[in-house]
Amino acid sequence: MDSEFEIKLTSLSSKGGCGCKIGPADLSQVLRDLPPAEPNPNLLVGLDTSDDAGVYKLTDDLALVQTLDFFTPIVDDPYSFGQIAAANAISDIYAMGGKPLTVLNIVAFPISTLDKRILTAILRGAADKVKEAGATLVGGHSIDDKEPKFGLSVTGLVHPDKVRSNAGAKAGDKIILTKPIGVGIMTTSIKKGQLTPEEITRVIQVMSTLNKKAAEVMDGYDVHACTDVTGFGLMGHSLEMAKGSGVEIRIRKDYVPVLPRVRELAEQGFVPGGSKNNYDHVKDDVHFPEQMDQVDRYILCDAVTSGGLLISVSSGEADALLQELVDAGVEAKMIGEVTAGSGQIVIE
Repeated sequence: MDSEFEIKLTSLSSKGGCGCKIGPADLSQVLRDLPPAEPNPNLLVGLDTSDDAGVYKLTDDLALVQTLDFFTPIVDDPYSFGQIAAANAISDIYAMGGKPLTVLNIVAFPISTLDKRILTAILRGAADKVKEAGATLVGGHSIDDKEPKFGLSVTGLVHPDKVRSNAGAKAGDKIILTKPIGVGIMTTSIKKGQLTPEEITRVIQVMSTLNKKAAEVMDGYDVHACTDVTGFGLMGHSLEMAKGSGVEIRIRKDYVPVLPRVRELAEQGFVPGGSKNNYDHVKDDVHFPEQMDQVDRYILCDAVTSGGLLISVSSGEADALLQELVDAGVEAKMIGEVTAGSGQIVIE
């Protein structure tokens, strides 16, 4: 943590802990009242499948991948906040199989009441992560606002035949997750002063790690579907994949990597509202074991910021992919499999 800044950034956020998205149920209600977009044969991925980014074909060999993400502070250190926001936004490009090309900063900041050095540190953190991704900052836009918010609009490139949608999972595939979950509960606990400095460092490390290495390794395998686990949690994004692909996904709860102390903190009540909303949204389509208590259900639905990739890969290549991911330093685990079905999740 950067001791230069004494102010707690998370205390300036009305949400204050998980950077949660608008819930999927509320978002669906808003979007369904909009007129449908005009069909365009060059739009390879749009709103239909709840994918991570849009994909627009330019030529037979080149397509643009476009995404945007921003949120209020979830950690107090401004440099780390900038890194996390950048890694989170860039992750959508990786999830679609693309490579990030250019980024634009999106800034809302109380410039008259907060030290300008805080904003400098946020932007410096983001810039360092953009450089690590091999992308180029080309500009941005800022407004004066009472609540800090920061994020990026990212454009990437992908071959039209190599787009990784979340809607292509096939029965027989194995499911791999490349980062541990529990981030929402941990960041809520940061605001409440419940984490040690070592625990804060650990959760920041998870959130600020790019999915670049995982995406590069994944590129060499028969991956049928991919998404990144963010605000809707592991269950929400798994369910989007299951529904988009028309399959059932079976997840083994004991195989899901979870950050240390998450269960303990959840038992103490540090579960963000976004995680509870996620559970309410998916509970009719996720079959939890009867003996699983509410705490474990919330953990599986925990609202994540800058989570890992959720990969559906052919069973014949799954072990090799997992081993190469682990050898590359990715915290990957095989957590389940895809079976024939109709858009539901089964927890075993």
